[in-house]
Amino acid sequence: MSAIATPGFLAHLKSLYPLRRALSNSKAVLANPWYIVAATAYGSSNRPEGIPAVWHHAYQDLRRAQAEQRHAAEIAHQEQLLLARRMREGLLNAGLLCGYSRAINGLVALHEVMPEELRDKKTLRNTNTTMDEHVRNGEKLFQSMYRNTADDIQGLLHDIFPDMGWFSNTVGYGITYGGTDVLAQVEISYLLVAALICMDTPRQVAWHLANAQHGGASLEEARAVRQISIEVAEKSGVRWRHDIPEVNGM
Repeated sequence: MSAIATPGFLAHLKSLYPLRRALSNSKAVLANPWYIVAATAYGSSNRPEGIPAVWHHAYQDLRRAQAEQRHAAEIAHQEQLLLARRMREGLLNAGLLCGYSRAINGLVALHEVMPEELRDKKTLRNTNTTMDEHVRNGEKLFQSMYRNTADDIQGLLHDIFPDMGWFSNTVGYGITYGGTDVLAQVEISYLLVAALICMDTPRQVAWHLANAQHGGASLEEARAVRQISIEVAEKSGVRWRHDIPEVNGM
């Protein structure tokens, strides 16, 4: 057990996120995004040793709920695979912000404790998608996330370096963030908030706290994601030079 990710601390993190609707037990476990946010924050804080504890905590919650509901083996397996994929996808997505090496180390830590039957063997992204399709998909997701600020921010990225504008839209939003349906748009915003808080980049934290609400997060949910990220980062030894933006209502 990692000292930075004890069962009591993880249970506390899980309790911070308010579930807004009644769900069956296993669906409630999957729908609470605390484990995506926490795993992303540990990885982005360069403390990948916290990630296996997050996996075990969420995985045991799910298996317990499935046992209570007496799920058929195939349904249980599909839910467990989805849990694993959601954590892997979060770590991969965050790598564009916290760095490829931290993403790799986080995924290695998760892989080492992952049951063989829950390890993916094939690429989830469609490798036959054309570059033009990635461009269009990236533009669509970027506009959906940023809404009325999308043109200004895309313009900024293009102005500072046209390749940054292209890379962000096509590789970031088209291929990476929007490349699968494993995570909902709002959950992508959550993990980006987590990574950015750990990296001490307040300008982008403010962008994605707003984007989380554009994607459907309530004020309380966005605040919970911010708090989970801060507490994991603090536990991981992160120290900030800048104030962390608050969540402003839309």
